[in-house]
Amino acid sequence: MKAQRNILVVDDEPDIVELVAYNLGKEGFLVSSASDGDEALAKIRGGKFDFVVLDLMLPGMTGMELCRVIRNDPATKNLPVIMLTAKGEEVDKVLGLEVGADDYLTKPFSPRELIARIRAVLRRTAGRKEDEKVMRLGDLTINRETYTVTKRDVPLSLSSTEFRLLLYLVERKGKVFSRDQLLDAVWKDEAFVEPRTVDVHVRRLRTQIEDDPAEPKYLRTKRGIGYYVDPVL
Repeated sequence: MKAQRNILVVDDEPDIVELVAYNLGKEGFLVSSASDGDEALAKIRGGKFDFVVLDLMLPGMTGMELCRVIRNDPATKNLPVIMLTAKGEEVDKVLGLEVGADDYLTKPFSPRELIARIRAVLRRTAGRKEDEKVMRLGDLTINRETYTVTKRDVPLSLSSTEFRLLLYLVERKGKVFSRDQLLDAVWKDEAFVEPRTVDVHVRRLRTQIEDDPAEPKYLRTKRGIGYYVDPVL
């Protein structure tokens, strides 16, 4: 049985969201929604979506800004996006495509046309290496599908939390994260987890992935701020 596609509809007009969600649901898509850019970004980072239908004019973070963030994040850079707007000027279309939208649809639009555009973009982007199964970092090989890590072809014994922590940082090489940010991203809603828990898992990770845990080359510390993976590896 073919897996259902999960689509996020981002629009601050409830009538538009209801219309789009109803018609996509009839076509067999799973639909979630967000009414502003910040809510949408949180959902994208916290879940797994196959497609985003994104309104250009949103309260707070605009659709243009959100699309730029999606494209600049290694974890979401291949996520297909169709941008919706009430504007019809050519300059808006050009700007939307320049920041990475795969297609552009002007309001008002027919649900049938939107669905046809979504299917066309999905066919066109099928060759993208979305969520590549294997990542390499120096002597490390990280397999997202099997939740395994090897070092010079020798399997490492990581817990599921250690794997998620490593994967999160590797996918965002060079970006420094505080303990609180890592708790929110990796531990999410687990109760009674303290910031020092991150330090414990980092130490455990280093004993396995580093040649010398006291002088780490993969999982680095930015003193007084947090942890990061060296971007040059």
